[in-house]
Amino acid sequence: MSLLKTMIKHTAGGQEASAGCETPLLPPQPAIYVSTGLDVHKIEDARDWPEDREINGTLCRRLSPEYFTWLRSRMVTAQAAHKAGKLPEDAWNTLRQRFNAMQELSIREFGKEHLQEVLQSFSPKNYQPPALRPESQEKPVEVPRKDWIYPGNQAWKCKQPVTSQAVAKVDAIREEAMAKGWSEARLYQNQGRFRFPCGEGYGLVCFVDGDQEIGEVTERSIEIIHGPKSGRPSTLRFYNPDVPQPWMKKVED
Repeated sequence: MSLLKTMIKHTAGGQEASAGCETPLLPPQPAIYVSTGLDVHKIEDARDWPEDREINGTLCRRLSPEYFTWLRSRMVTAQAAHKAGKLPEDAWNTLRQRFNAMQELSIREFGKEHLQEVLQSFSPKNYQPPALRPESQEKPVEVPRKDWIYPGNQAWKCKQPVTSQAVAKVDAIREEAMAKGWSEARLYQNQGRFRFPCGEGYGLVCFVDGDQEIGEVTERSIEIIHGPKSGRPSTLRFYNPDVPQPWMKKVED
């Protein structure tokens, strides 16, 4: 049969042939998502899921060798904070139990040797922590605000709205900062006696929305980098008033 006749035959009978055809369904793609607080979620089918996603109100990332290694670096920092008396025993034990369970999952998923290879070349400072990134659109869309209140057991006169992205950025450096003497309030407080940004009551979480990123963390200050991907970034410092600063003078009794 010539090629032309073959084409005519298939064209004529195409309607009938296609009636019985069905597009095969793709098999489910299971995945493991883990929050920065080490909550593990086993997803049966994550075919259309992004790398970062909120699950039960908590920001999570799909588990990978790099993400596991980054979480491991946070555990090292948390251990230092615990030894320094900055992290309570109960909180440390909870983190340790969650990490051990997540580590077993990672070894089964990726293999111990591969995880060790990633660990040797991994740089925590160059790793971008989990964050919700809106899809690109013609017009910028305002980021939805999260109902964030700190401290949660008090109601002060003024409050500053905080996004879930800002909370995630501070979560990423929480253990490191607290190990260096920062209090939880200095990181997360968004209430004050005066309207934002007046007064010293507002925490770091109120200053890292949008394209602001967190840089170096020291005992005295935390870097806030504006427009890190703009080509002309600028850096400000968020100072810790709870520790001595160079410009503070000691008052003698």
